[in-house]
Parts: sequence; structure tokens; C-alpha cells
Amino acid sequence: MLSTLMNFLRACLWPSSDRHVHSSSHIAGRQDGLLWYKDIGQHLNGEFSMAVVQANFLPEDQSQIESGCLSMQDSGPHGTFVGIYDGHGGPETSRFINDHLFHHLKRFTYELKSMSVDVIRKAFQATEEGFLSIVTKQWPTKPQIAAVGSCCLIAVICDGTLYIANLGDSRAVLGRLVKATEEVRAIQLSTEHNASIESVRQELHSQHPDDSHIVFLKHNVWRVKGLIQISRSIGDFYLKRAEFNKPPLYAKFRLREPFRRPILSSEPSISVHELRPDDQFLIFASDGLWEHLSNQEAVDIVQNRPHIGSARRLVKAALKEAAKKREMRYSDLKKIERGIRRHFHDDITVVVLFLDSNLASRASSIKGPTLSLRGGGINLTAKV
Repeated sequence: MLSTLMNFLRACLWPSSDRHVHSSSHIAGRQDGLLWYKDIGQHLNGEFSMAVVQANFLPEDQSQIESGCLSMQDSGPHGTFVGIYDGHGGPETSRFINDHLFHHLKRFTYELKSMSVDVIRKAFQATEEGFLSIVTKQWPTKPQIAAVGSCCLIAVICDGTLYIANLGDSRAVLGRLVKATEEVRAIQLSTEHNASIESVRQELHSQHPDDSHIVFLKHNVWRVKGLIQISRSIGDFYLKRAEFNKPPLYAKFRLREPFRRPILSSEPSISVHELRPDDQFLIFASDGLWEHLSNQEAVDIVQNRPHIGSARRLVKAALKEAAKKREMRYSDLKKIERGIRRHFHDDITVVVLFLDSNLASRASSIKGPTLSLRGGGINLTAKV
């Protein structure tokens, strides 16, 4: 009760400069230099906020929110989908996921008649196979496409159930109200696949018992085969299929010894959670945010301010930390151009979904506002 009252008072009493300057932002969001943001919007289960800051010359982060029908058939089910796709080696894989994964999810939901873990797993598999066909076609003229990949974090809210699926090291964090203390506690919902995590290194060793160098420290960073930090992804076929780990692929990506089974996996970690009335909001972000903010720090930033501008506020907090680590001012960091900016921080994508318990628990057949929004950025066509 007290938490609800505090939220109401914040909305009423917060200085108008913070509450209203961007409240009339365009439906598709706004661009401010390398920052794109959609301060507030409505999805089927509540409000949302979204922001993206670009560091790479070509943005490797891609993202989307889809709210409405989750099937090829208008009868449903209905719900909300969030996707965070953190690319590496180039933007091709993350762009491909942004164009295809949700479509696959809708197709399998239609075929299997409901939302399920199986639907999500099939959608991931179809996306991986689709990008493999692109790599196979382009390999003769563009072999480096085999070294491009992407992390992939998605969430689906349907009929009061939250599905989280992840490949790589993007993260989903829940803000849950603890009634006894009126505090909002951070709960990490996603499983990460980064070699810096001991359990991930143990998994790699168990899967490759005959390879003592499956993962090792390189420049003080744990990397799979000394090449990549993540152990699961979409793409990265140079570490999944031996036929793509040979000339004319650049020598820096080629292994000395041929491999007989995939080194990286495209099998997502999937978890299912029943939403509770005390679940306040969800934060989805690429690892660029979590390099600078802890789960609880991020939750506190969202909880202690109005809903509007929440994602942009998180991005700003991360950038301030990035500037502080380099002993520079935030205002000076913002002046650095894309490409060069990557030496100071990664692309950062943040989506905050606020949960209205009355809306989140509605039957999935009930229709609501239809939303289809992609995170922005300065997109230039990559040379093929």
C-alpha cells in the first residue's frame, strides 16, 4: 500500500522538467545524437520505456517490442514479446534475428495452438537455421560472415505467464515488491552463457573432455578457444561447423586443429515464471548496461523515479559510470563519435516493462493495444 502511494506521489510531485519535457515523444521514438529513446508507451500488460545508445560505427545491438497477437491467427493468444539482440563481429546476425525470430514464434504458436517452451525453442532453431542458409550462400564471396553472431534474449508474457529465453550474456531482471519492508528487490531471471562464469567453464569442459584448451584466459579474459567470451549464440558458425573454419576465413578466427562437434551452442536456456501481484517491472538489457550497473542498482533507479524515461535514465547512469571509470566527464563522453565511442563503452539497449497485475493476468484471448516497435540507431548499410 505504501509503495503504491509513493509511486502516486512521485508522479504528482516530481519536477515538471523531468516529467513533461519528452512526454509528447513520437510514436517511433526520438533520436538525440547517438541516443535513441521511447520514454513511455503502452503494451498489453502495462507501460514500457525503451532506450538505445550506440557505440559501434554500425549498431550491433538490435531490439524490438511486439504487443498484441502472438500467433498467425488473429484469435490469439495475445501478449507481449521483447527481444534484445546483442551482435558481435558485425550487425548482420542481430539484424537477421530482429527480422525473423518473432515471425517464427508466431508461426509455431499457430501450429502448436498455444504459447509454450516448445514454441520458443523451435523459433530459436528456425532462426539459427535461417541464418545458416545466409552464411552458406555468402561464404564464397564474404567468408567473414561465418564469424558474425549475436546474443539473443527474449521474453514473452502470455496469460499471466512469463517466458524467458536466452543465449549469451544479455540479462533479464525482475523488480519484486517485498511487502514486509516495502522495498523492491532485484531478481535475475535469465541464465547467462559467458566464460567468465565458472559454471559455464565447467559445462564447456564436460562437453569437450578431450580438449584441455576449450576455454582459457587471454589478456585476463576467459574466452572459448581464446576467441569469444560467450558459449551460446545465434550464428558464429566458424565455431559450430568445421567447413567454415578454414581459408579464406581470416587466420585470427581459424583454429589450429579441426573440430568434430560444435564448440558453441544455439540451445537457449528457457525458464517459466508465473507473474505475481507484487511483480512491479522487468528490465531487459544487453551486457553493455550490466558492465556498469548491478541488478539492484538498476532496479533502484527504476523504482525511485516516475515510469516515464526509465530506460533512458538507466542508459545515462551506465554512461556516467563508464565516464567515471575513464576519469572523464559525462558531458565529454557524449561528444565522442560512434566507432571511437566503442573504446569507452559498448552499445547499450534497455527495455523496461512495467507490469499491471490486472492486465498481466487477463485471459490471453482478450485483445489490447497493438504495438510493434524496434530500437533505433544510426543504421548505415554495411558493405557486402
